Amino acid sequence: MGYEIKSEGDFQYIEEGSGQPLILLHGLFGALSNWMDVVNHFSPNYRVIIPLMPIYTLPVLNTNVKALAEFVYDFVTFKALKDIIFVGNSLGGHVTLVYVKRHPENVKGIVLTGSSGLYENAMGGTFPKREDYNYIKTKVEYTFYDPQTATKELVDEVYGIVNDKGKLIRILSLAKSAIRHNMSEDLQDMKWPACLIWGKQDTVTPPDVAEEFNRLLPNSSLYWIDQCGHAPMMEQPDQFNRLLSDWLTKQFGASVV
Repeated sequence: MGYEIKSEGDFQYIEEGSGQPLILLHGLFGALSNWMDVVNHFSPNYRVIIPLMPIYTLPVLNTNVKALAEFVYDFVTFKALKDIIFVGNSLGGHVTLVYVKRHPENVKGIVLTGSSGLYENAMGGTFPKREDYNYIKTKVEYTFYDPQTATKELVDEVYGIVNDKGKLIRILSLAKSAIRHNMSEDLQDMKWPACLIWGKQDTVTPPDVAEEFNRLLPNSSLYWIDQCGHAPMMEQPDQFNRLLSDWLTKQFGASVV
């Protein structure tokens, strides 16, 4: 991966660069490595931070979107961060929305890409054939426009997760929590600058989800990436970084170093 994973207190995270803080939040099956191209691109001019969210270590009865948002709040408090721009993919976008609703004081901007929070075809909803490797491979490939993006390493990782009973229980709990926790009535109050970067071929949170986010968020801009599925920062990193960089410059001017 190329970056040191730091451990402080109850937190593990990557932190690179200095200046305006960007907090990157990964999705349900996500990992720190999902964001490496974003870190490479933005760390020369921004303080890029990726906390490892405790998806597999929360108490089962408290494994939900709100608990993850509170974990992020505890991390932000621990690091004494201010004027944060949050960048969330999939469940990480949903966690971002819950965070800014509950703790608006240190938010400067919101970036959502393939975010849950309205509705999604949840990959984590059920795994009737979790011991069938080819079945899991197909599920992972479904996330992307180009199935080749689902590397053997990535498929192996997901296969290991869903065949670990403790991890699977938490995955299912989070997936159900995300479905229950619809944010549609909250978005009109989120007046921060919001950037929506969406894959045109996203099958998990389809294009009409992006359009609904754009309609409900008062200060949003929607950008499309063609030949791209649910994780644009992984599948089309150059386009993702260019769109995000242009939006940051337009909204906030040159980054502060």
